[in-house]
Amino acid sequence: MGWKRKLATGITLISASTAAIHMINKIIYFSATLDNLLSNPSGSYYEWKFGKVYYTAKGQGKPLLLIHDLNTYSSGYEWHDIISELSKNNTVYCIDLLGCGRSDKPNLTYTNYLYVQLIDDFIKHVIGSKTDIIATGESAAIAIAACQNNQSIIDKILMVNPLTLNTLERIPSKRTKILAKLINFPVIGTFLYNMLTKKKDIEDLFHNKFFYDFHNVESSLINTYYETAHSSVSSSKYLFASLVGHYTTVNLKHCLEKLTNSIYIINGKERDESESISKEYENILPSIESIYIDKSNYLPQLERSKEFIDQVKIFLEDDF
Repeated sequence: MGWKRKLATGITLISASTAAIHMINKIIYFSATLDNLLSNPSGSYYEWKFGKVYYTAKGQGKPLLLIHDLNTYSSGYEWHDIISELSKNNTVYCIDLLGCGRSDKPNLTYTNYLYVQLIDDFIKHVIGSKTDIIATGESAAIAIAACQNNQSIIDKILMVNPLTLNTLERIPSKRTKILAKLINFPVIGTFLYNMLTKKKDIEDLFHNKFFYDFHNVESSLINTYYETAHSSVSSSKYLFASLVGHYTTVNLKHCLEKLTNSIYIINGKERDESESISKEYENILPSIESIYIDKSNYLPQLERSKEFIDQVKIFLEDDF
């Protein structure tokens, strides 16, 4: 066989393989979003400079902004069990961060400062007055950084299971940059993303990290998280690439040292090292108060919503 024929055969095989992978990607996205669990006609969109940002607003009273965990499978759905109760005394704003849920997912590098700008602009242009914030996981770092950037628009901050300070200090390395670029590749990168966000992987997250008692996890919850990770076709992968590339982290110690706001931490008592993580924050800012919700892990707002609401009301009691 001549080299021209070998080359043609190789090109044909590569083209066929790429087409097959592309078709697999399309089937995954179609099956993941078939139930359309994220549809919510009551929401609105904030036309931000980098894309449309979905949010809901409910209730009356002092503004309270809910910010879900920073992950491609997270969205405002994280708060669906507590919004109605909290909206009895507050105007509750629930946002889908850019790159997540029903918001746009542009192809860009997502950074902590990008989200700081989003929170700053959202409070100024949508909420319109000083607000309290509740934020989960890595998004708690966004809230702290946004407050350090502009304390005039943020009052109290409640962090739900914040990440360790050492985790937040990670910076992009040669290896993580290569991985991020690989995920951003068309077709192959999309396939890799799909393999890293399978439904079984999300089930494992709820079993090993999110909930203390996996028997409390409803199938609709896993299905919604799975759909969220695969909405907007392949666009969901762009935030994921930035996360694995460590582009979204921030040195939070510098931010915390300058704050005078009331800051509160709610921990799932069954979360590994929850007490030591709280102490990290308290060592930098001794005014921080921490509490622990029994029989809960990373997402107490979903697993123990009543107990979570009770603690939020204590934190916000001066606002009522």
